[in-house]
Amino acid sequence: MKALLSTAPGGPDTLQLTDLPSPVAGPGELLVRVHAAAINYPDVLIIEDKYQMRPPRPFAPGGEIAGEVIGLGEGVTGWGIGDRLIAVPGFGGLVEEMAIPAASAFRLPESRSFAQGAALLLTYATSIHALWDRGQLKAGETLLVLGAAGGVGLAAVELGKARGARVIAAVSSEEKAEAARKSGADEAIVYPRGPFDKEASKALADQFKAAVGPKGADVIYDPVGGDYCEPALRAIAWEGRYLVVGFPAGIPRLPLNLTLLKSCNVCGVFWGAFAARDPAANQAHVEELFALWDAGKISPVVSATYPLAEAGKAIAAMAARQVIGKLVVEI
Repeated sequence: MKALLSTAPGGPDTLQLTDLPSPVAGPGELLVRVHAAAINYPDVLIIEDKYQMRPPRPFAPGGEIAGEVIGLGEGVTGWGIGDRLIAVPGFGGLVEEMAIPAASAFRLPESRSFAQGAALLLTYATSIHALWDRGQLKAGETLLVLGAAGGVGLAAVELGKARGARVIAAVSSEEKAEAARKSGADEAIVYPRGPFDKEASKALADQFKAAVGPKGADVIYDPVGGDYCEPALRAIAWEGRYLVVGFPAGIPRLPLNLTLLKSCNVCGVFWGAFAARDPAANQAHVEELFALWDAGKISPVVSATYPLAEAGKAIAAMAARQVIGKLVVEI
């Protein structure tokens, strides 16, 4: 089978398309023919050894897949050959075939394409856990979403609207602002590219404050980090909730006096650990996501697809923060 492997730390140009023996499903596992694998920001980090998980090399990036069952390991029940599924293995998805734990798989309805299915779990499951569990978002509240045109950002916009919140999308270009509006954002603002000096940081804080209104943002969803964090926090409401989701712009240093002045909470969002620690709660979230999808309240945006041999280009685009919605490798 074909596999795109990381054999040494480095950028997408270091990935090698290789032939490997087909895997075998072990006890409790499904052997999956991978039809699509979504690209996410962790794929940028994991091949550079900058992610919290460092698999032994050689390994394939690709943490999110959709495919069909072609083999059953010992003890597996409830699945059959030909069943369609989606899963988040964390890495290993840029291959033609892979074995995954049966317990980690979710059924993909016939009405959804493999590309759509591959684009659902990581972004929407992260966002629903962030907004429902960590942010306690309520109808009528104001939600500020940074990086609102990326995969998790658009998911947060749609889920915020599904919850009945007023959603302000913050993005880095007018093209991205239009994408956020199409996904339901009540308002979209375009912020400048960092890094920011003190004056520029204050100007960005003023821009956020003007957009969210005098009360401030009840929930701030931040998958960006870096110099955007402090200006956004200055626009938070009294007893607001700041959701820490990711750091493509760098890990910020947060002045804790702001949290005291606003009596606000800063909440970490680690969906992978949540799903592992509380699989029943995660299962309930995934079921709710499919119900919202069926109701037309969410819909994964796949902005581009790539063949397996060109998956490195998708990772490079993600690294350059050029992506609207999700990129999917079709295998």
